[in-house]
Amino acid sequence: MIEFRFHSRGGQGGVIAGKLLAVAFNKENKHVQTFPTFGVERRAAPVMTFVRIDDKPIRIRNQVYEPDILVIMDPSLIKFTPVLNGLKDGGTIIVNSEHPPEYFDFPKKFKTITLNASAIALSHKLGSVTQPIVNTAILGALAKITGLISIDSVTAAVKEESPVRPEDNVAAALEAYNAV
Repeated sequence: MIEFRFHSRGGQGGVIAGKLLAVAFNKENKHVQTFPTFGVERRAAPVMTFVRIDDKPIRIRNQVYEPDILVIMDPSLIKFTPVLNGLKDGGTIIVNSEHPPEYFDFPKKFKTITLNASAIALSHKLGSVTQPIVNTAILGALAKITGLISIDSVTAAVKEESPVRPEDNVAAALEAYNAV
């Protein structure tokens, strides 16, 4: 089983990212599970979304405490929440940031990749300058970085499930995939 944990803020598309990733993995005949957790339902509140994939049915029904892959959609969360808690040794961290991976000074036992998903989202007019919707750009990058899912499955899921502007969301995913 491979487990993902997304850290985002309300309005960035973290919950939808989990749903889209699950749909994409389902297209590749994987067993999937996804669900979010959040406190007060308001824009910019911290949100965690969990995704599990496996070749066999998933019976566990709790939060992802020890992810293999950690996605940080808003780097300001690093200062205020314990985002690295439980990340497995050798785990992968994907951060939406204009800074290089060294900027974050994460332990060397983790593989850290940064991508300016905010700039990509804004170039496709996804969200606003103050609140870019980075989910599909993040998923494109995740497909390339992990090699666990094809970009074709990601874009097919985005086309089918994006609540708004699927063409722009597909373009953002493809741009991020090619940028990493």
